[in-house]
Amino acid sequence: MVGKRSGKALLREEGLERTDNNMDLTTWPQVNMINQKNYYTEYLKRDDQILPLRLQQEERRNRMTTNAKDRDRALAQSRPGEAPMPDMDMDLDDDVGMDEGTGLTGQDAFGSKIIVLHPGSQNLRIGLASDALPKTVPMVIARKWDTNESEEDCGEPRPKRMKYDDDLTMGPEKMFGEEFASQYTTMCSELKVHMRAHKRRVLPNSKELIVNYNKRMPPETISEHNDPHRIDWTEIPSDPLRAPAFITGNDALRIPDFSTPRYKLFWPLRHGWYNEQDYDQKRALYDDIAVIIEEAIKSQLNLPRRKDWSQYGCVFVVPDLYEKRYLTQILDMLLRDFGFGRVCFIQESLAATFGAGYTSACVVDLGAQKTSVCCVEEGMCLENSRINLKYGGADVTETFIKMMLFDHFPYSEINLNRRYDFLLAEEIKIKFCTLNEGDISPQPADFHLRASGQATRKYMFKTYDEILLAPQGYFRPSIFDNSLKLRDRRKLIDRSRDLYDDSPNDPVSAAQSAIIGMTAPPPPVSGQIPKDQADGMNGVAVSTPLRQVPNALRKFSEQEQNSISVVGSPAPEDEDTPVPGADVEANNTKNELDPSLRDDVLPIAPLDVAILTSIVNGARNDDRKTREFLGGIMVIGGGAQIPGLYSYLEERLKESKPNLAKDIMIGTPPRELDPQGVVWKGGSVFGKLRGTNDSWISRIEHDRLGARVLAYKLMWAW
Repeated sequence: MVGKRSGKALLREEGLERTDNNMDLTTWPQVNMINQKNYYTEYLKRDDQILPLRLQQEERRNRMTTNAKDRDRALAQSRPGEAPMPDMDMDLDDDVGMDEGTGLTGQDAFGSKIIVLHPGSQNLRIGLASDALPKTVPMVIARKWDTNESEEDCGEPRPKRMKYDDDLTMGPEKMFGEEFASQYTTMCSELKVHMRAHKRRVLPNSKELIVNYNKRMPPETISEHNDPHRIDWTEIPSDPLRAPAFITGNDALRIPDFSTPRYKLFWPLRHGWYNEQDYDQKRALYDDIAVIIEEAIKSQLNLPRRKDWSQYGCVFVVPDLYEKRYLTQILDMLLRDFGFGRVCFIQESLAATFGAGYTSACVVDLGAQKTSVCCVEEGMCLENSRINLKYGGADVTETFIKMMLFDHFPYSEINLNRRYDFLLAEEIKIKFCTLNEGDISPQPADFHLRASGQATRKYMFKTYDEILLAPQGYFRPSIFDNSLKLRDRRKLIDRSRDLYDDSPNDPVSAAQSAIIGMTAPPPPVSGQIPKDQADGMNGVAVSTPLRQVPNALRKFSEQEQNSISVVGSPAPEDEDTPVPGADVEANNTKNELDPSLRDDVLPIAPLDVAILTSIVNGARNDDRKTREFLGGIMVIGGGAQIPGLYSYLEERLKESKPNLAKDIMIGTPPRELDPQGVVWKGGSVFGKLRGTNDSWISRIEHDRLGARVLAYKLMWAW
């Protein structure tokens, strides 16, 4: 009997057995699978693999070599008995690389080669870091144009007046609409009630007295040779070919409105944004910013030759909530166009604490056209506390003029689009506006109207509650005219987007999202946007309704009550550490508004509400930090010069937080510093600090890495 044969034997007999001839199936090299449980790489894990850090180490090494050679040479040439050359401190030498060979020592050597720039919507502050105070230049440029700004839109004045069908202007009580008249009357009534509650004397017919006085006071004409304070206007050659193509600074504001040829004023920055409304090409917008800064450097710092600028460094102050395209454009302008040797950036609120000498504070910056709030702790701006509101001192000026016209202001033809009227309105606001209720009484006042080619006119008038109600617009921003602030937004410059997922990547904060959530209209139930809301998002700003303010304050109180834990343990010090409840609310706040609609809603909120919102999001449910920020509120900017603002703001905050009233305190900049120059002063201090080399960006780094270098050099997350 034959036994059972195996399958291999059968395959061998049939010639189907698989044999291995030890030959590879392909000549391509085969890479074995990586063991994912045990592998290691050093890619971008060492400093010498990152270009900015490697260049910094190489510069330090070269400097050490140079100093060692100089020391050896000095020792070899020294005579017997002479004192040896002292060793140089490398920590001190790190920051003076730009100053070698100047012969300066100490703080002068640090700051004499550093230019500090702080641009704003209305003014540019510029100076060397070694200067005690900055120089202020209007952030405006005048260019040859067919018409000036007051002749555009058929000569429509600002503030805009309502007219009848036959183009006749309505009376003072009706020219600004029923909404403004209603709000103004309500604010007057509330002020009377508040003054009576505080035992202040209120005359029953005060308003009628000033209205009748203003109606019957004609102006007094003063000849030019009898006016000791006459204005020297900018002279323009009558020949258009000889007239300059542009004029910047104070000279631009002194150009006669009806000069030959005509000049139009351009303000490149408006409300803390690019001014896309007055430009048709973004290249022209960028060029105007560069020309204004360049002319300021040449005239104010006495640096007429560009080839000398390579020996200087530049500290540039940027907003807390900036736009990435703005930062990259400024970096390219400073290094490529101006040719500075190195550049570094610092945020406004952080610079304010540097200038005032604060370690932790809630910085409130009342600018000309924007108001920013941010909490700073230990040299860092807390990201979730940043707020940027689109109103400022210019809105107070316009509202003050509207209130004066409502009460029959004798100069009824005032038009803020005219240059001399704009300067006059700013002068009147600075002179008369206050938040001290003790100054509210019918008071006589006067001003002089000086226009090019006209005799000086002296107007007599009386003021009453307008001087207090106009600054109160900071706490009731619906009285401001916010209708045109979003006009032509994103017409030229699109928002910055992520390279991979194409999502908007401009900095956002939980506090700013909360403000936008209060301001934005509620989403429709059916999922469709109503027509009136859609029209409003296409260019008409949405202001904060008054009825939302109590709800916002009640929300903050609920957050504070919910933040008290049973155990009473404080929140982690690290801002990135998640806190139960805080992240949930922050995420909910961010998701309230679609990022694509964030540019269509104007962030407007009362100042006290914005401060509390910033502190709540910055403290992150930590009671100790909340009390620390409430006790370190610092108000800066031009709006901080209004008399009585500190006490009025402190009173409003104490009314909103009665349980923390003893901890609330409004601080002023120390050493009698001008509130408008605190940020610039902080930038100059930062530029002279020892050990800040890692923040400087050189031209070789920008040429090789471009905007990517900001991720390594900025003091905050890019």
